[in-house]
Amino acid sequence: MCAPAPVVFLFCFCVSPATRRRAAPSSGFISNRRPPASAPSLTARCFAAASAIPSFTSLPKKAGLLPPSASSWSGTPMTAAFTPSSPYQPLLRQIQNQRILSLDFPHLPADRVARSRWGTSWLSRGRPEHPPVVFADRVRNAMRLVALDGLAEKSGFQLGQGVAEARAMCPEVDVLPADRAADRALLDGLADWCSRYTPLVALDGDSGLYLDITGCAHLLGGEKSLLDDLLARLFHLGIEARAAISSSAGLSWAVARFGSQGVIAPDEAARVLAPLPMAALRLTSDMIETLGRVGLKQVGDIIEAPRAPLARRFGATLLLRLDQAMGLEDEPLSPRLPVASLSAERRLSEPVQGEDDILVLTQELAARLKPELEKRGQGGRLFELLLFRVDGRVFRIAAGTSSPLIEPGRIAGLFRERLQAVHDDLDAGFGFEILRLSVPKSEKYEVMQEDFSGTPDRQRPLAAFADRVMARLGAESLFLPVLSESHVPERAAVFQPLADVGMLKTAEEGACSVPASLLAASVRPQRLFQSPEPVEAVAEVPEGPPRSFRWRRSLHRIARAEGPERIAPEWWLDGETAAERDYFRVEDERGRRFWLFREGHYGGPTQPRWFMHGVFA
Repeated sequence: MCAPAPVVFLFCFCVSPATRRRAAPSSGFISNRRPPASAPSLTARCFAAASAIPSFTSLPKKAGLLPPSASSWSGTPMTAAFTPSSPYQPLLRQIQNQRILSLDFPHLPADRVARSRWGTSWLSRGRPEHPPVVFADRVRNAMRLVALDGLAEKSGFQLGQGVAEARAMCPEVDVLPADRAADRALLDGLADWCSRYTPLVALDGDSGLYLDITGCAHLLGGEKSLLDDLLARLFHLGIEARAAISSSAGLSWAVARFGSQGVIAPDEAARVLAPLPMAALRLTSDMIETLGRVGLKQVGDIIEAPRAPLARRFGATLLLRLDQAMGLEDEPLSPRLPVASLSAERRLSEPVQGEDDILVLTQELAARLKPELEKRGQGGRLFELLLFRVDGRVFRIAAGTSSPLIEPGRIAGLFRERLQAVHDDLDAGFGFEILRLSVPKSEKYEVMQEDFSGTPDRQRPLAAFADRVMARLGAESLFLPVLSESHVPERAAVFQPLADVGMLKTAEEGACSVPASLLAASVRPQRLFQSPEPVEAVAEVPEGPPRSFRWRRSLHRIARAEGPERIAPEWWLDGETAAERDYFRVEDERGRRFWLFREGHYGGPTQPRWFMHGVFA
C-alpha cells in the first residue's frame, strides 16, 4: 500500500473579546439575532474591510446591475448599510413547484475501467487488491493527473499533479491514459438509463446529470424512495454516485457534491447552504480565492450580508449563483434529447428476450396511445421504442411513417421490420425489463371515408408499402423524381427521399402542369446521364451537327441529325462566363440515337467542346 503524502494545515484565528466571552454554538445554526452595536461581528468587520478595498468595477452598470430604485426594494432604497430584517429577504419569487435531482459521478473514468476489468458488480463484491488507479493527460505541455479513483484520493494524490511526482509517491501506481470520448459515451449511456425515471435528463459537464423529476416522484413512492432506488441500482451497476433533490438545480448540485442531505424541502435552502463552502455556488477558483482573502469562506457568510457591497466588490455573478442556489432565480435546463409529446411504458416483473414478445408488448403500448391520439386528432409520424436491458444498457429503435398513423397493428408491423434490420446489433442479454413507446413527432390525422364500393383511399397501400421498405432499408431507401424550376437538363428534375405520401400527388400535379406543347417541342431522351460525358466530334460546318464522333472508344458515323436546340446557361449559378449549349438529336448508321451538345462556339476565345448527355431507346 502507498503511504499517504504528508499534509500540513495552517489555521489562522481572529477572535474578538465578545467571542472569547461566549463561544459560538457547535450546531452550525445561523441566528437571526443582531449583535450589539458596540461589538460588531466578524462578518460585519469583513464587509467593512471589503468595502474599504478599492474595487476594480465601481460602476453599477459594469457589475451588471441597474441603479437602485425605491420601487425595486418595496420603498426601502438599498445602501451599503442596508440590512434585511429577516435572515434572507427574497427579492425574487421563489420557484417551489419544480424538483431537480442532481447526480454526481466523482470517479466516472475509474468506474469505466473497473467495470471492464472486474465486472459491473465490483462495488458489490468489494474492490480487489490493486494499486491506486490514476488517469493522465497532457496539460500545459506536461503529463498531469486529470482523474483519480477513490483509493488514489485516499492515498494523497491530487488533480493536476505531475505523473513523475505521482510515481515517486507510489511506484506501483496504475497510470492510464485519459479517454474523454469513452467517458462521454459512458455518461450518455447513464443519461439514457436515467430516462427510466423522467424523460427530462440534461448533461451537467463531464461527470454529472440533471433530472427534472417534477411530477414523477409519486410513481416510485416519493422522492426519498426514488433517490434510494436510483443510487442502489447505480451501485449494483458498478457506478459510484452522489445525488440530492431540491427545488433548484444550483442547490441540488451543491448538496450532491459538498453536503450530506439527500432530499431538501423548499423552505430549507438557506439552512442547508449556510455551512457549505463557497465552491458549492459553482464559482470560479479566482473568485473563491478572492472571497477567502476577506474571510468569506462559507455560503452562510454572504446569505445575510448586504447585496450592494457584494455586487460592487465581486460582481453580479456571485449574487446570480446565490439566487440560483436559493431558488430565487430560474435556471433553465436543456434536455439532451427532445421530449416526446406522448409515451406509454410497461414495466415487467420478468424480463423478456424474444422478438415476438417485444412485438406483442409494442402493439399493446400502441393500443394505449391510440385513444389519446384520436382525442387530439393527430397521428404519429415518428415512433420510438426504448428497450431497457437489466444490466443498464438502453436501446433506441425509431420508425418513421410516410403519413400520420394510429393503427396499433401497423405500428407493430413497422417495428417488426426495424427489429429485422437491427437484428445483429440488438443484444437482449438477460432480457429487457422496461419497454417504452413514444411519439416524438405527430401531425394532423384525417379520417378518410370509404365510398359505396368499399374501396379505401388508394394511397393507403402505397403508404403501407413505403413504410415497410423504409423501416427495413432506411429512411432514404425510396426516392421520388421531382420537377425543378430549371431549363438546364441535369437540373430540371431531382430525386428526393420519399418522406410523405403527399409528395406523390404533388409530383403528379407538377407533371400535369407542364404544357404538352412544350414537351412536344423539346423531346428528351429516355436515359439522361447525371453528368455529361465528353466526346470527340467532327463537324462539316462550324455551327452544324457533327459528322462523326468517338465515344467510349467507339467511332459513330452520323446518318441523320436534327437541331440545334440552344439552351442558355444560368448565369446566377454557372457564372457570367458560362458558354451556351447547342443540342442535337443524332442517329448513327446502325440506327442508334444519341443526344449531343456543343458547348461554346467556333471562332470564340476558347475551343468548343462536345458532350454526350443521353441516349434514346
